[in-house]
Amino acid sequence: MAQHKWTTEEIELFNSKIGLYTLFGNKKVNLNKSLEEIKYVVDLRSKQEELIKLQNWVIKNDKKVVILFEGRDAAGKGGAIRRITEYINPRHFRVIALNIPTEDERKQWFFQRYINELPKPGEIVFFDRSWYNRAVVEPVNNFCTKTEYERFMSQVNEFEQMLIQSNTHLIKFYFSISKKEQAKRFKEIKSSPLKRWKMTPVDEKAQALWDDYTHYKEKMFEATNTDHAPWKIIDANKKSTARIQAISHILDVIPYE
Repeated sequence: MAQHKWTTEEIELFNSKIGLYTLFGNKKVNLNKSLEEIKYVVDLRSKQEELIKLQNWVIKNDKKVVILFEGRDAAGKGGAIRRITEYINPRHFRVIALNIPTEDERKQWFFQRYINELPKPGEIVFFDRSWYNRAVVEPVNNFCTKTEYERFMSQVNEFEQMLIQSNTHLIKFYFSISKKEQAKRFKEIKSSPLKRWKMTPVDEKAQALWDDYTHYKEKMFEATNTDHAPWKIIDANKKSTARIQAISHILDVIPYE
């Protein structure tokens, strides 16, 4: 079997602070796997530095940024948000993960509680699930009526158009995973005492309702993938790749200096 010949660049990566930390941090050393992890961390750090520049531009110029994270349960939305926000200034961003609406909120215009969380000038707001709950999760689980669903679908594009016209940058991510990968992640979550709390009754039914989620997801893409607010679909079967793709997209579409 031919032995892998390491390049000078690869050897330098192994000898870097990140490389040595990765090598000695693993109980079993697999050089190829370690190299992949090192390259990911180096790339991630570089992009996180750019995110600091982007945030400084947002603050300095009183810009407003809204980033939505949608996707199936266990798709890695929260993990991606944590990597994006790891080093930026916590005083100038918020992560919003709204709970079940209260009785009063149910009587309001559907978008009202999301409007209350929109960014002020100089702020980035990350929605860990967003108003698109009504496009997929709610109809699948019978949390809304057919009329409520149809009303949302008829209003959402105009709502986003108004948001953008009020000088807000809007990015919409959909983290896409396979049914097999979701089942694997659910198993890992259930077996971990630190993660078990993440499993909800909705999550428990997600595999059985896979086809229903697919149906409503496709209807959502068809109706709301607009020119002014397109969806960015992220292949999220591999978490590290998904995180890099998401950060790269943010850096590409926000015209920071």
